[in-house]
Amino acid sequence: MTRAAPGFGGTLSQWLEAEGIVPAEAHDPGDVVRVRALLVGAAREGRALSYSELLGKLGHRFTRPRMRAVCRTLDAIDREGGAADEPALAVLVVREGDRLPGQGWWIGRDAVAWTGPVARGYVDGLQQVAFDYWAGTASD
Repeated sequence: MTRAAPGFGGTLSQWLEAEGIVPAEAHDPGDVVRVRALLVGAAREGRALSYSELLGKLGHRFTRPRMRAVCRTLDAIDREGGAADEPALAVLVVREGDRLPGQGWWIGRDAVAWTGPVARGYVDGLQQVAFDYWAGTASD
């Protein structure tokens, strides 16, 4: 059943789409090509995306299962990028609270801390490498 959104001249879904709050169609969080394109776009703009923002661009609200699906996608993107001598892009996806990647991202890294100023410096450096690299490439 589709409910009309009072005062919006249509359904709430139509209004949310028209306002750019959610896309008209949802994309699979496992869509490597789409997620990579969003991350490359963010890198070219010199900015990170929160997990919620990335999921929103894919047409989803934040949920833990969707976040975990995105994390698997980020791993695949970084594996493929590493094989092509590209800098990591997963480092651009961060928590809203402290603007650092989630705890799972830190597993197997040589960082001495995954929170606080030391972690911030480590992440800033990796993000800057991605920003610099993608700023100097032609659009996909």
